[in-house]
Amino acid sequence: MGMEKSYEIKDDQNIELLKQLHILTRDGKLNQDSRRKLKQIYHLVNFIQPIITKYHDRSFTLVDHGAGKSYLGFILFDLIVKNTLGSIIGVEINEDLVNKSQLLMERFNFNNMQFISQEIAKSSEIISKADIVTALHACDTATDDAMSFAFEKNADWIVLVPCCQAEIYRGLKTIKPSQASNHWVELYRHGIHSREFGSHLTNVLRCLKLESLGYKVTVTELVGWEHSMKNELIIAENIKQKNTKSYDRMKKIISDLGLEKLQFRFL
Repeated sequence: MGMEKSYEIKDDQNIELLKQLHILTRDGKLNQDSRRKLKQIYHLVNFIQPIITKYHDRSFTLVDHGAGKSYLGFILFDLIVKNTLGSIIGVEINEDLVNKSQLLMERFNFNNMQFISQEIAKSSEIISKADIVTALHACDTATDDAMSFAFEKNADWIVLVPCCQAEIYRGLKTIKPSQASNHWVELYRHGIHSREFGSHLTNVLRCLKLESLGYKVTVTELVGWEHSMKNELIIAENIKQKNTKSYDRMKKIISDLGLEKLQFRFL
């Protein structure tokens, strides 16, 4: 009997690549964790594919920040980018993961891929051009560093799946309820609410920042909640129309919540 096809493997997917990424077992099977991971990546690929098609026969560079084991980069390249004039650069601080990705790239002759071991915040010193910037589950402020990189490179598109937004949460915890300017403090007075509200607020401020700097923002769900609680997908298209209202709203929110110490992150 051949390999089971009860899961969502694409017809033109390189099966050996999925085995080398340890998404598939040696006999071509998926475990529950791999099935969840693959479904997320395929959903993300479905969102990115229409963006890539806009480049037609033009060259482009996609920079994937916090690449990890480069599941997204490899699957995106195998299914779409290898048939275009595009290239993918994976940025990952873990040098061991970068070396493994480099070997895998060479094994499959994915010549238009590159991997860099570097902090996201310093990657702009090495990478000169970025048309599409992605960050899949880049933890805490790494997502903000990826956004800053994209702004510096004037990227056409930014695709984010934020994760572990702790900085605002820490900021909220330093504010005593009695010091808050109004009753909105009840949104984050309790610890669990602080974490949830802090996470939500972080992404709201990120969206306002994107709009203030000229991006059209779409926020949607990546996959069903049964697969991941870190589920928010932010897609931003550079329409080069800066929005002062978004900037003003962002500034007012930060002021009302007493988060001026963190305004450097957004203003």
